[in-house]
Amino acid sequence: MKVPFSTFKYMHSEIRDEMFEKFAEVYDSGWFIKGNEVNLFEKEFARFCRANYCVGVGNGLDAIYLALRALEISKGDEVIIPSNTFIATALAVSYVGAKPILVDPDPKTYNMCIDGLEEVITKKTKAIIPVHLYGQAAEMNKIIDFAKKYNLKVIEDCAQAHGAKYQNQHVGTFGDIGCFSFYPGKNLGALGDAGAVITNDKNLADKVRAIANYGSFEKYNHIYKGTNSRLDELQAAFLRIKLKHLNAYNDFRNKVAQRYLNEIKNPKLTLPQVGKNRNHVWHIFAVMCENRNELQSYLKDKSIQTVCHYPISIAKQKAYEKDSLANLPIAEKIAKMELSLPMYYGMTNNEVDYVIDVLNNY
Repeated sequence: MKVPFSTFKYMHSEIRDEMFEKFAEVYDSGWFIKGNEVNLFEKEFARFCRANYCVGVGNGLDAIYLALRALEISKGDEVIIPSNTFIATALAVSYVGAKPILVDPDPKTYNMCIDGLEEVITKKTKAIIPVHLYGQAAEMNKIIDFAKKYNLKVIEDCAQAHGAKYQNQHVGTFGDIGCFSFYPGKNLGALGDAGAVITNDKNLADKVRAIANYGSFEKYNHIYKGTNSRLDELQAAFLRIKLKHLNAYNDFRNKVAQRYLNEIKNPKLTLPQVGKNRNHVWHIFAVMCENRNELQSYLKDKSIQTVCHYPISIAKQKAYEKDSLANLPIAEKIAKMELSLPMYYGMTNNEVDYVIDVLNNY
């Protein structure tokens, strides 16, 4: 049996007719930028997240960059980020001229840990970016309290956590701005690059929208030195269809995850933990193994595809190695041990059985 790491086969076959009809509708309309589909998606996604405002943008990296710009984080500032996230979080900070300050994660949930934040705070610190990693919310009450103590802006990186909640509140609504990626492989994925920010602050939403539109609220009148990062009509249309099914997609992933948690019994593997007061939408099911590369090769021989997230930490990336002086042992351990198991909507019971049996026999 072959088990892919991920596939759109089941998801896209169910909505194929609706997606093609929507494509034809947008195609025939002749309106492809800043149109009705974007407007409707922004309203629907804001409502889904229980936020007041949503602004569609080009991708998840742009979402963080635009949030930082709107909050006026700039050259000379420092922004605290987790050390074990995708490099996009750090790149957005660099793009505005600020410096990313890396901190080690919680060894149980792999999310930003409040421990150690006091050690890196300086007079230059202006913001903090908790990442809701793998689909699980960070411990936002403690992070918000820390941010208030030092008057820091909070930008939530929700790229892997569509529908995740902490204390029954959606991620992205705790801080100043929440940032989402709709890269195709996400729980809510477009058919290309796409992203969005959500906020309860109208002024911030308007500012993000203007900066993303060449710095302009109205054509040829440019208030900011902006950029071009807009969600297009076609991707918005596709996302509107998928958004209707997102809860079902997340519920399905949770059922697969619960089987993994209950039935994988190999002591060589450390299974993920769900923290208190939160759900998990299982964008990634990450296990830890001392012999990760050996395990991955073993699974490959059994035709089970896996992925390593992220085998080289930000601190060890050539782009950032000169900037990082931090001692980050937990992040380095995760980078060496993490392996992501197959997880996708439509995964059959036989496929789940096979993955579990092969892992238990490792």
